Amino acid sequence: MTFQNGLKAGAVGAAVAVVLTLLGLIPVIGCCTFVLTLVLWVAVGVLAGYWGRSNPMQTAGEAAKAGAVAGVITGLAGGLVQTVVSLIRLATGGTVQALSQIPPEQLRQLRDMGVDPALLGGAGGIVAVVGCCCIAAPLVAAALGAGGGALAPSFFKRNP
Repeated sequence: MTFQNGLKAGAVGAAVAVVLTLLGLIPVIGCCTFVLTLVLWVAVGVLAGYWGRSNPMQTAGEAAKAGAVAGVITGLAGGLVQTVVSLIRLATGGTVQALSQIPPEQLRQLRDMGVDPALLGGAGGIVAVVGCCCIAAPLVAAALGAGGGALAPSFFKRNP
C-alpha cells in the first residue's frame, strides 16, 4: 500500500512539476519556480503520507518510503521536461543568445579557469543539463519527499 500511495502522489506531483517547468519559461515567474519546485518535492511526500493515513499501522518510516517514491517520480518528470525544454532552446539558438549577454570579463575568467564558454552552448551544455535535471533532481526530490512523508503521520494523527 505504501508504494501505491507514493505512485499516486508522484503522478500528481509530476503533473504539477511539468506545469512549473513550463511556467519557468516566463522570465519573471522563472525566478520563483525553483523555490516552488522545492516546496513541491516536500508536498508530494506529505501527500503520500496523507493518503496512507487510512492504514492504522502506518509508521513514519513507511510514510517516508512513500514520500521518497513520490519525490523520485516528481523529480524525474520535471527533469525530463526541463531537458526537453533545454534541448529546444539549444536548437533554436537561445543558449547562444544568452551567452552573448555575458560580460567579456566573466568570459575571460571562465577561460582562465579552463572552461571553454562554447561548451556551455554545445554538447557540454546538454550533458550538464541532463546531469542536473535527470540525475541530481530526483535524488534531492527523493530526500525532500522522504522528509515530507516522515512528517505526515504527525500532521494527520487519527483521533481515537
